[in-house]
Amino acid sequence: MLRLFVFLTLLALPAHAQERTPSHCIALAQSAPGLEYVVPASYGAALADETVRLSYVDHSTFVLETPGGLVAATDFTGFLGNVPLIPDVVTMNNAHDTHWTAFPDPAIPHVLEGWARDGVLADHYLDLGEMLVRNVPTDTRGGYSGTVRVGGNSIFVFEVAGLCIGHLGHLHHEPDAAQYAALGRMDVVMAPVDGSMTLDQPSMIRVLKRLRASIVIPMHWFGGYTLDQFLIGMEDAFHIVRSGDTSLEVSLRNLPSEPTIMVLEPAWLRPGDD
Repeated sequence: MLRLFVFLTLLALPAHAQERTPSHCIALAQSAPGLEYVVPASYGAALADETVRLSYVDHSTFVLETPGGLVAATDFTGFLGNVPLIPDVVTMNNAHDTHWTAFPDPAIPHVLEGWARDGVLADHYLDLGEMLVRNVPTDTRGGYSGTVRVGGNSIFVFEVAGLCIGHLGHLHHEPDAAQYAALGRMDVVMAPVDGSMTLDQPSMIRVLKRLRASIVIPMHWFGGYTLDQFLIGMEDAFHIVRSGDTSLEVSLRNLPSEPTIMVLEPAWLRPGDD
């Protein structure tokens, strides 16, 4: 009976399930200087063990890839580019229609809504073996009236390859003490920096300086001016890198030795050259 139970349990796991390196949301940065952690590569290219590829697709949408073949898409709007891709999991926030879709492909195994329904906060804890996806709900303000929508947004956290990777979504307020505690110590944070439709820039800068992730990737910026203003506000505490790349590969063994802003350029996914 025990052998039968083990066999049935293995059948229930995803085809590319792998053991996940545990993460306690504690950054482990090497003391060696340099920027070797930046490894430009095409979507779909092979990944080294314990490495995650982050590709900036558009606006607030990123694609995360693991060595075992898991793919996650954040603030998914239904289109990622000219690739035949069905992600294993997509996360969405609905403060605006550029952060979600009402019609995700039914072939997507896991569609995680980040907003409250009927007064019940979104509560996700999805263990895919190689990747754990969880959320921390935050509130949103409604339009110009400023009406607060409780639980209208989620910060999604991806624990993979020993890393804690956070996507702030459409964040409208600074997290409170309980929310900071739930997030833990972030290694990589994707942050909206427009300063108007989401959290204002001085507040966002305070949030990011408190989180003090090893890597911050700006998103949700409308033109060069707002991005530049954000970078000016961060340059006293973070190293700034503008490589012109659309993706980067990150692992615990080669995080930067000082907190770093990595500016990625958004681009739709396309087949790799390999």
